[in-house]
Amino acid sequence: MPEAVRQPAAPEQHAPEQHAPEQHAPEQAGEPVAVVAEAPAAAEQPVPAEEPQAAPAEAAAPAEAEQPVEQPVVVAEAVPVEAVAAEEAQVAEPVAVEQPQPAAVGPVVETVAPEAAPLESVEAAAEAAAETALAAEQPAVEQTAEQPAVEEQPTTEQPAATEEAPVVAVPVEPAAVEAVTETSEQPAEQAAAEAGVGAADSAERPPAAPGLDDAAREAVHQVIRERRDIRNGFRSDPIPHEVLLRVLEAAHTAPSVGYSQPWDFVVIRSRKTRRKMHELAQRQRDAYADSLPRGRAKQFKEIKIEAILETPVNIVVTADRTRGGRHTLGRHTQPQMAPYSAALAVENLWLAARAEGLGVGWVSFFDEDEMVRELGLPEHLEVVAYLCVGYVDAFPDEPELQQQGWAKKRPLSWVVHEEQYGNRALPGEEPHSLLADTLRGIRPLDAKSLGDAWDRQKRMTKPAGSLGVLEIIAAQLSGLARKCPPPVPEPGCVAIFAGDHGVHAQGVTPWPQEVTGQMVANFLAGGAVVNAFAAQVGAEVCVVDVGVKADLPEAIQQGRTTGLLPRKVKAGTDDMTQGPAMSREEAVQAIEVGIETARDLVAAGNKVLITGDMGIANTTASAALIAVFTGTDPADVTGRGTGIDDATHARKVEVVRAALALHQPDAADPIGVLAAVGGLEHAAIAGFLLGAASLRTPVILDGVIAGSAALAAKAIAPEALAACIAGHRSAEPGHQAALAKLGLRPLIDLDLRLGEGTGALLALPLVQSAARAMHDVATFDSAGVTEKA
Repeated sequence: MPEAVRQPAAPEQHAPEQHAPEQHAPEQAGEPVAVVAEAPAAAEQPVPAEEPQAAPAEAAAPAEAEQPVEQPVVVAEAVPVEAVAAEEAQVAEPVAVEQPQPAAVGPVVETVAPEAAPLESVEAAAEAAAETALAAEQPAVEQTAEQPAVEEQPTTEQPAATEEAPVVAVPVEPAAVEAVTETSEQPAEQAAAEAGVGAADSAERPPAAPGLDDAAREAVHQVIRERRDIRNGFRSDPIPHEVLLRVLEAAHTAPSVGYSQPWDFVVIRSRKTRRKMHELAQRQRDAYADSLPRGRAKQFKEIKIEAILETPVNIVVTADRTRGGRHTLGRHTQPQMAPYSAALAVENLWLAARAEGLGVGWVSFFDEDEMVRELGLPEHLEVVAYLCVGYVDAFPDEPELQQQGWAKKRPLSWVVHEEQYGNRALPGEEPHSLLADTLRGIRPLDAKSLGDAWDRQKRMTKPAGSLGVLEIIAAQLSGLARKCPPPVPEPGCVAIFAGDHGVHAQGVTPWPQEVTGQMVANFLAGGAVVNAFAAQVGAEVCVVDVGVKADLPEAIQQGRTTGLLPRKVKAGTDDMTQGPAMSREEAVQAIEVGIETARDLVAAGNKVLITGDMGIANTTASAALIAVFTGTDPADVTGRGTGIDDATHARKVEVVRAALALHQPDAADPIGVLAAVGGLEHAAIAGFLLGAASLRTPVILDGVIAGSAALAAKAIAPEALAACIAGHRSAEPGHQAALAKLGLRPLIDLDLRLGEGTGALLALPLVQSAARAMHDVATFDSAGVTEKA
């Protein structure tokens, strides 16, 4: 077996899990959904994240040889239950375990009892920290910098309990994980040199300038935490001149590149001017609503976007790129620093306003040229912000757009990178793998919510079981969301992962490889079948370039996004009949592209994800993957793809056989299988499913490409299937084999074989209807309907 294909990770020992007796939902005539349910969490959490563990006091001042001279203050974020439990899991080496087969009958529910962290481990950590601090004692003259205390950010929602991280099948190479997580231990001299401080220099300098005292520091962080973009609840009370002056003075003290101070503030009080600005904003609001998919447009209409007329003062903040002359310091290579600096003035104004009890709302629904004309602004000024300022009835506990479900907060651990982008680590932590983090967040369906769903469906004004498979879907959605009835999965987005294939050189399709890039351009222009179906069901379309060989249109045009996510790992795979389709590292990178895409789309407010794909020759790679994971002969799972003739089909089967004979891929090593015979879009879709499962978001699978990727995802983390719904059954024979192995029953069967996400989009209204019935259908007792005897 080639070493590059599979090197299994060494197993770890885990405490045995305790399981409650199995509970079975009522048996249905359709395909069962085989899932493992978890003990319910005390409160629903928005998105999983990882939180740094609070260090003991003794660990706050480690030895000088192990720390740079200056340490920043770290503000920790509140995170969901999964993230707290995830801290106790080991990142560096995932564990490979035997994978359960999908059950043949009835939805199986298994309750996993949560475990608390062992007390011995906490005591051991405290003792180790104390010993480190004792060893670090140095003469007072050498200890030149105090490490600021770690300030924990007060939270509005605390997890009630932790869960034991699940044991999941992750046959990731130790070498691949080490490439992501390894850090170098440096001698004290090297660390000091990198920090720009030598030992002699450190000894001669006085202590660092002190920070604010505890009360002042807490006040600063409180103002930052409680700053909100306000649209509702403004009062008409006038703002005293001295208060407004303090707010503007704070804005004017903002830092600016080259001390250019490029901002100006236009204070608007007159009702006439504010009404004109309101009319301009309303016109642009309507235009924006018309550009949205139906699901998003419906949601947008319920959101208040501005309070121009409700507030007594509006402030326009502008930026002047010409201020300071031609040679303004800092703008030679980055001329955009003028508006960036003005944005800092906006933030200062916002924080100062909060300290005065004033709410601020940022309005961006304007045609800038129209605004410049109406306000009589010089044409060389750029409008950075239009702010509505006034006293409010109350400051909300969280941003209004988050309250209204438009978007979710991204955890801090998603956006902090050490040294290089993608090397994720919060201060004080070792770098960690995105894949490992995601796997720790995947949990079974919630047992209590599943039971509540089945109980409610028995009491709904309909015969028990009369909605067939939709009742199974409704229960699955409830268990996934940890609530009954479940949220209606709307809005939704189809992510089309696009990539080219080196095996195209073997003549497996008559279509030229250039079609991949041409179809991506067609998706972005709105001219494909997927665009038509998405518009019909009200879903968004985004295209992820994970491996297209051709050059694609720009992701951003004139400051506006085009719907293209440029995430290229490489320009197409290599020919799998001559060697691996990609390296193991590239396969992991493509998986993480899928995880990141799921995170982005869920954080943006999507409540259901849909798989799509594009790649000439990708059904050949799919056939190879399905043959490996199902143990089926290639002739039985290799279809005609784009409609090839008999001779080309025979050639295609032989190409799959040759690739499998060359690599001998092992189904127990799914990442190795993807690297050997998969496609970049297959790996990315597998990651997409893992990411959706970790965020407890349903994902509807399309055809044979998605089915083969789901087999890989299941092999990596079996519980990821709890988030998966089979949208349709493709005409490709391999898809039927894949669905059987996955234990998923498709919602529709129309002999589709287009791909792109078209079949899954057609199934979206069915999934939404299953949830809608749970909300809107009355129960026998509430409707006064007599039940059967």
